[in-house]
Amino acid sequence: MAQITFADFENVDIRVGTIVGVEPFPEARKPAFKLRIDFGPQIGMKKSSAQITKHYVAEQLLGRQVAAVVNFPPRQIGPFMSEVLTLGFPDAEGGVVLIGPDLDVPNGGKLF
Repeated sequence: MAQITFADFENVDIRVGTIVGVEPFPEARKPAFKLRIDFGPQIGMKKSSAQITKHYVAEQLLGRQVAAVVNFPPRQIGPFMSEVLTLGFPDAEGGVVLIGPDLDVPNGGKLF
């Protein structure tokens, strides 16, 4: 993989937000949820499609803090417009495991 500069890293705006809404996304090609994430007063509420149904159910996602890239352009996913990329790592079988802070932090905090 090519090396990047610190300036390149600074151009990726990764923020923390709290999941405040979860809906099934039956129209998605792969099983997914529609998420509504609160990124605080500066960024506000954003929507994201996330293929995280292998390890999570809606009830355990509500109130969870997650990391997301907030400065990608919106992306149409079927009938849904995803505004941020919610971040995770693949498990051994490729299922997504979300990443987020291990302690509560203010919504909108920038990763550095």
